Amino acid sequence: MEIQKPGRRRRHHAEAFKQAVIEACREPGASVAGIAMANSVNANQVRRWMRERGIEPPTRRVPIPVLDTAPATAPAFVQLPMSPATASGDIRIEIRRSNTTIKVDWPLQASSDCAAWLRDWLR
Repeated sequence: MEIQKPGRRRRHHAEAFKQAVIEACREPGASVAGIAMANSVNANQVRRWMRERGIEPPTRRVPIPVLDTAPATAPAFVQLPMSPATASGDIRIEIRRSNTTIKVDWPLQASSDCAAWLRDWLR
């Protein structure tokens, strides 16, 4: 039995199509890769068409803004009031992985033990 390997065919694009794609790439904020993908062409091919015509592909780099170097003051700590129901409640942890769910209720008074258990469990 002989298996025939399909021949590789190159795609040929009309010059008008190439020009239209290149013009779209030259728009402000345009992405060469996005325009190429929208037109079913590889982005490297579009960049090659641009290079062959002496057109520099646009850079997408955003200039780094100059920040004010004045020292920033840290925000003050704001204590939020807790209702008695919240303060006397339990620590509730729910972990989901695939179809399994683990729920753990821990007394708030033993929060340091809960933190140690969770730290050991996550290792």
